[in-house]
Amino acid sequence: MVEVRWPDERLVAAAREGDFESTVMLVSGSHPHVRRFAYSLCASPEDAEDAAQEALIILYRKIGTLRASGALASWMFRIVRNECLRQLRLRTRRAEAIPDSTIASAEEQVMHRLEAERVAAAIAALPEEQRRVLIMRDVQGYSGRMVADLLGLSAAAMKSRLHRARAAIQLSLREPRPEAENEQ
Repeated sequence: MVEVRWPDERLVAAAREGDFESTVMLVSGSHPHVRRFAYSLCASPEDAEDAAQEALIILYRKIGTLRASGALASWMFRIVRNECLRQLRLRTRRAEAIPDSTIASAEEQVMHRLEAERVAAAIAALPEEQRRVLIMRDVQGYSGRMVADLLGLSAAAMKSRLHRARAAIQLSLREPRPEAENEQ
């Protein structure tokens, strides 16, 4: 397997200084890494593609604000993570736009939305191998066998990762909400 490297610091520095060709080379050279980040963080391939595209647009527009040339990878990881969370929130809002007769008041709707955001953040915090299994099984609804096959895992390994992911989510959701602590 050929290792693809992040663009070097000289290219990043030239792009930060406003050199158009360097900026174009930087964006195209960062694309495989940004895509890989997005696919490991987002809930679906469609969200990953959207997040990667948005992250590259942000890179193109805001490269001049990057303080240290060597910090490109961590900066892009944060941008991609934030874009994946934004995509998940958009998906949640679209789902919430469908009337739900079980949620009566505006207060209950706000509480429901806050809880959905907590779940999304808890999922995003999982290690990649657990997050992928959980999303494919519990969010996208694939069968256990299909998840195992798609990820090249044994059924036992898939079940183990799914169990650990669910346990981590439950533990995370047992912790009090930060805004609830402030209300007391």
